[in-house]
Amino acid sequence: MKNILVIGDIIIDNYLIGSTHRISPEAPVPVVKINNDITNIGGAGNVVNNLLAFGANADILSVIGDDNSFQEIESLFEKNNISTEFLIVEKGRVLTKKTRILSSNQQIVRYDKEDVKEITSDTSDSVFERYKNIVKNYDIVILSDYNKGLFTKELTSKIIQFAAKKNIKVLVDPKGSDYSKYSGAYLLTPNKKEASSITNFDINHNTLEKGISQLKSDYNLTISVITLGKEGIAIFNDHLKIFPTKAKEVYDVTGAGDTVIAAIAYKLAENKTIDEAIEFANLAAGVVVGKIGVATASISEINALEHNVKNIENLKVTLAKLKQEHKKIVFTNGCFDILHLGHVKYLEQAKKMGDILVIGVNSDNSVKKLKGDNRPINSEYDRAYLLNSLKSVDYTIVFNEETPYELIKIIEPDVLVKGGDYKVQDIVGNDIAKSTVVIDYIKGKSTTSIINKIKQ
Repeated sequence: MKNILVIGDIIIDNYLIGSTHRISPEAPVPVVKINNDITNIGGAGNVVNNLLAFGANADILSVIGDDNSFQEIESLFEKNNISTEFLIVEKGRVLTKKTRILSSNQQIVRYDKEDVKEITSDTSDSVFERYKNIVKNYDIVILSDYNKGLFTKELTSKIIQFAAKKNIKVLVDPKGSDYSKYSGAYLLTPNKKEASSITNFDINHNTLEKGISQLKSDYNLTISVITLGKEGIAIFNDHLKIFPTKAKEVYDVTGAGDTVIAAIAYKLAENKTIDEAIEFANLAAGVVVGKIGVATASISEINALEHNVKNIENLKVTLAKLKQEHKKIVFTNGCFDILHLGHVKYLEQAKKMGDILVIGVNSDNSVKKLKGDNRPINSEYDRAYLLNSLKSVDYTIVFNEETPYELIKIIEPDVLVKGGDYKVQDIVGNDIAKSTVVIDYIKGKSTTSIINKIKQ
């Protein structure tokens, strides 16, 4: 397992989530009744969380204040299994805390408490001394700069130069107007707006190659990267390459940049190529923008997105939106181990019963419990990907239980469809769906018969 060191600004992200039913009599603003209070580690802390979600070993070196934020950070770090060993306290400093109020998945307002003055020279010396003593233990260094005062020009330059002597790559998520302090880094990950500001011209489709190559030469980068939002990620080594986005729905871009740089670092630490790292980063970012708030992407979620499979959180948000549009949701489930004509005809009939067809696909473990140790023939993500290729199928989701009852409780379909010789009252989930329909399978078309034919 690879070790990655994150140096950067820690932010506390607070979400007050509620509902709105009236306008305040005091001013023309909505009154939000708070139902949920969520606090996460943001900024460089979110980079660490993403690395941990991928399965990496990650630590953070940062500066915090001597106010009550230390106790809050200590609690959040413990909850997320992050070490506080490399946190340096500066007297009189205030840690950044961003509080967002949301109603119906819409952000109403955000208010910030922070201190963005540069760290003192004494604190800078403490950070660099600690860095010099520990950096040999890491394969990659990430600088997560949120422009909160940690990355002074002198400190940033010293960090990058020292890593270069040790042949350790430094990846930077940059902020601010002076990129010269990042000179010599392996790569930077500015977005298109940030890159336009630094190069002093608008970066668009026609000027992208000029801008991205200018960044590489101006700041002595090994690889030049620009994140393009919904268009994906562009890189420049000796020529321009654009990797299209993998996101299916975008609900919140908060923290997507943290995920991108964490994903690139994770794959480079595994000695993957920059192309492989960017492909992985695109997938990881595609997962987190489908969630609300600061989020991470697990390997299983990334695999699911790569195979066009929904996760439960994303599916809930998607279906809630579709139900608001009065779309009729149809649900069915199965192993679908070897996709055949019987499956296709069955799913075509199911789709005709509504507007949106959702399929619950039995996980590999679930199939083994139902069919025996020799099944499935195809993996859960391969099976889901093939189903998603059918015109009749809108969404698939993998479930691990022997029955989809818990999944049906979450989806609450308008129509529950089951294939075979069943009585409606015996079908799992019939008490939840508005209606339950049984469809006959095509005689002689089954996975078992195909397997037996192959054996013969």
